[in-house]
Amino acid sequence: MYKIELITNYFPPEMGAAASRMFALAKGLKDLGHDAEVIAPMPNYPDKRVYKEYRNRFRILETIEEIKVRRYWIAPSLFLDTMFRFFGMLSFPASLWANLHHLLKKKPDVVIIQNTPLLVSFSALVLSKLLPNCKVVLNVSDLWPSTAAELGLMDKKERKYKLMEWLESYNYRSADMIAGQSNEIIEYIRKKVDKPFFLYRNILPEYEVRETGLEKYHHGNPKIVYAGLLSSFQGVFEICKHINFRKFGAEFHIYGSGNEEEKIDRYIKEHPETNIHFHGRLTRSELHKKLPEYHASIVPLKNRIYGAVPSKIFELISCNVPVLFCGSGEGAEIIGENNLGFVSKPGDFKTLETNIGRLKSLPEEEYKNLLLNCVNYTMSNLDFEKQLRKFEKKMDQLIG
Repeated sequence: MYKIELITNYFPPEMGAAASRMFALAKGLKDLGHDAEVIAPMPNYPDKRVYKEYRNRFRILETIEEIKVRRYWIAPSLFLDTMFRFFGMLSFPASLWANLHHLLKKKPDVVIIQNTPLLVSFSALVLSKLLPNCKVVLNVSDLWPSTAAELGLMDKKERKYKLMEWLESYNYRSADMIAGQSNEIIEYIRKKVDKPFFLYRNILPEYEVRETGLEKYHHGNPKIVYAGLLSSFQGVFEICKHINFRKFGAEFHIYGSGNEEEKIDRYIKEHPETNIHFHGRLTRSELHKKLPEYHASIVPLKNRIYGAVPSKIFELISCNVPVLFCGSGEGAEIIGENNLGFVSKPGDFKTLETNIGRLKSLPEEEYKNLLLNCVNYTMSNLDFEKQLRKFEKKMDQLIG
């Protein structure tokens, strides 16, 4: 049994891939018998406002499904002003230093650190160096700052980009092992450092084989779903504007929240002829009950992001929902090579329309083959316990 501390900027009750992944990892390690605890800021994602019940607190110890979670103060900034944003970025790292005594007292065998934001992971790595005989695992889910440049959020010539590049490089060099969410991430980092690596897919315990829904067929009227963050990076609003689902006899149902939520809701009300429906946010358990009702799901990426494999494709596959993937890279390869749906490039609405037409006209036997492919892929690749056991074995090798 190891004493394990997980340090992450995102954790339930926040929603999203990072929060779900870190909770599942902490709970899984706890269930294996390890003394696993979490350090996280007061929940504030995605609204950048600390949740009401956590406000005006500097430190909280709570238990979430048997996991001890130490919450520290954070000052998330809603302002675009550089000074406010920089202060917000420093607030949680400052809280980590202010509570160093906890780590010194616990003396963990392993610290697992979520890599972004880079200042948080940098601070956690420096702190970990003060702990005797402690090994550090860096969990890398995206390649920052290169992702910021690909999304147009930052220019590679800027000073802050160079600073983030240095932080990124320091983090990779300082970790004892790197867990990457995709093969592309591992290949990218392997060129920079010689470390032990582990492919840790963002799959969750509930990604189990579901044979319910195998009897469904759309009879020419497919119901298509999107569930997730509604931001400009996903481009769901652009899909609403460019695709008339009624033309295909299809329905498009949207679940989620984000900074494009109001625009999407307003557009749908102003254009009822498009046959698009917005349902707001559901909990993960509620969503898992709803997803198998749909015939396919759109998973869009507005830009090609190297290393990114949206975790929602695994969630959908496990629910027997074929994927209309709007993207490229490793995610597109998974969908295409395993015949789990259809692929179009980011922003290629014409091909997306073609794929919706293909879904509509797909013979029943071919559609059921897609569903069976989802079952087979889930059985072969989405076994959370098997992945966790392999991860535990890697930690055994690391600690020696």
